[in-house]
Amino acid sequence: MNMIAKKSLIRILPVVALFVLSYIFLILTAPCKGCFSIVVGKDASVDGYVIMAHNEDDTLPQIVNHHKIPRRKHSPGRKVKLLNGGQLNQVEQTWAYIWSQMPGMLFSDSYINEWGVAITSDNCPSREDKPRITDGGIGYMLRRLVAERAKTAREGVLLAGRLVERFGYIDSGRTYIICDPDEGWLFCVVNGKHWLAQRVGDDQVVMVANTFTVRQVDLSDRDNFLASKDIIKYAVSRGWYKPEKDGPFDFARVYANPKEAASPSNFGRQWSGLSYVVAGLIPLGPNLPFSVVPRRKVGVARLKQILRHDYDAQKLQSSFLTENMDKSVCVICRGSTQTSFAVQLRGNMPLDIGIVYWTCLAPPRTSFYIPFHFGISDFPAGFASKSERPSLAFYDERVSCNFRADPLQAFWTFSNFCNKVDGASADTITRVKAQAGQIEDNALSLQRPLEEAACRLYPEDKTTAMRILANYSNGLYLSSMEAMDRVLSKK
Repeated sequence: MNMIAKKSLIRILPVVALFVLSYIFLILTAPCKGCFSIVVGKDASVDGYVIMAHNEDDTLPQIVNHHKIPRRKHSPGRKVKLLNGGQLNQVEQTWAYIWSQMPGMLFSDSYINEWGVAITSDNCPSREDKPRITDGGIGYMLRRLVAERAKTAREGVLLAGRLVERFGYIDSGRTYIICDPDEGWLFCVVNGKHWLAQRVGDDQVVMVANTFTVRQVDLSDRDNFLASKDIIKYAVSRGWYKPEKDGPFDFARVYANPKEAASPSNFGRQWSGLSYVVAGLIPLGPNLPFSVVPRRKVGVARLKQILRHDYDAQKLQSSFLTENMDKSVCVICRGSTQTSFAVQLRGNMPLDIGIVYWTCLAPPRTSFYIPFHFGISDFPAGFASKSERPSLAFYDERVSCNFRADPLQAFWTFSNFCNKVDGASADTITRVKAQAGQIEDNALSLQRPLEEAACRLYPEDKTTAMRILANYSNGLYLSSMEAMDRVLSKK
């Protein structure tokens, strides 16, 4: 190579490097379709009540805040304004709720209200390309209105259905998971004014990745199915469903975007989750069952294990996983997981105590779940920051700086820790998981005696009862901070 060529190569190498880095960044921050949800029916649960769990995956940069919003009274004539201009009458009173907020994101927040109505969602694209939208449609406010107004999951489903039929849904499609202590529902909404919901069987477990999973339906069975009136008629009019040829109506096959329904990443993750609880083997493919009966009752510990399923998890045994198959399609916990939670919805005690929100601020494979009871007055100060999406430069600065466990900066501390241990040695990852396991096992062992004490105090001294449980949560929060510091000091 002559000298001129060498000099030219030296000049262009930084440009090439920048291009490569930019390309990698675009791959890493491309729209993520990794959200994952679980519903455990009350008879399938170790609690005897419904448990709901969720991994929220989103592209960077993000921040997750947590708020406790109290009950609110509203004066007559007040209006609720939707994001795109629509309005509806405000109700006289809205319920208290826990709010997992991702500022700047339209479809990433989660809620649990004082009645134990919990709502979260998974992006599930549909094939709809001619949606009807009125007054700008509805999207962001749908789940908040359910949290503010519904006393049961069924009531939440019917409210969401009325809102969709009135305004039209603005996104391609989505499955909202709406639960209460006694029932879990999957509310499947399609761009425009069509929706369908199925109740999870009491003895069943359901898992959802990013495509519709509701299959054959019986719309005459209103105990278990609810839908917009023309859900089948409309599909026939569009040529998506031909009864004489296709047989019984299959909602997912008719309404799901075919590409997403056939995506190995979607059915692979659903299969991974189901494989943790089902007895025997189930075939890996796009036609997985809507729900399964678990081989044993399922609790929070098992759900956390599923939500943590990653590249390093013990390989699930199945003849359906071939040697040349990309195992990443079955990974549930990814680098894009911004927050993860499991919520116990127990109705056999005051709901202030019976509702427990186990939350994790980072991909749970290298992080910690911390329990919070609904009756706390608020989350620790560090669980809320500015209610705006951070810039990429600010995000990078916060997660890349030297690690310092800061209880007043929960999300940034956990995200910084994740950044430091991502790609670390196997020994470091093992220490992280051991520390998390020790703290979470301690939390579970303390939970029952502390709750029993709180239940005894609650009728006469609610404030003291909830202070006991708040101290329990805060202690676990600080223990997780100390554990992160210990891991990195030995890295």
